[in-house]
Amino acid sequence: MSYYSMYGHVEKLAEEIKKGASSVEGVEAKLWQVPETLHEEVLGKMSAPPKSDVPIITPNELADADGFVFGFPTRFGMMAAQFKAFLDATGGLWRTQQLAGKPAGIFYSTGSQGGGQETTPLTAITQLVHHGMIFVPIGYTFGAGMFEMEKVKGGSPYGAGTFAGDGSRQPTELELEQAFHQGKHIATITKKLKGAA
Repeated sequence: MSYYSMYGHVEKLAEEIKKGASSVEGVEAKLWQVPETLHEEVLGKMSAPPKSDVPIITPNELADADGFVFGFPTRFGMMAAQFKAFLDATGGLWRTQQLAGKPAGIFYSTGSQGGGQETTPLTAITQLVHHGMIFVPIGYTFGAGMFEMEKVKGGSPYGAGTFAGDGSRQPTELELEQAFHQGKHIATITKKLKGAA
């Protein structure tokens, strides 16, 4: 899983996705952060907490993976610039199509219910398409959790998600369960594709 998380919401989802992927026999899941593009001074003014000790990924390390789940917060209905900058640095992989045919999923965090729970993954799919990756949504495979109407729940058929609100809201148990499901779902598909190759 490669992700960008400013306030920790996406990172919490990433941790659950990793657990879900690791629950599939024979699958080794790894967490990676993409590089931060903002200066420490700016992050301080934004009250962003320090980054975790999850390793920073370089674009070329993507070629070693059999599949991906990319996560990021939303900025104006699209992926955060930090993750876009990381993908912009994958031109060498694009030129040689080293990621073509590899499955990829998407997860995200938005500030509000109308803040991009579907537009964020929808606009991110273009990155996968140009690399020739196979987009693996969760669809409605999460079952009844997809139809929860009594509680606020992030996520969509595109992938797991959460609402950060003003930053104080943390992913709920149901959102974390959906993230675990997404990890298990894409790991199962990745394993099948690798086994068929």
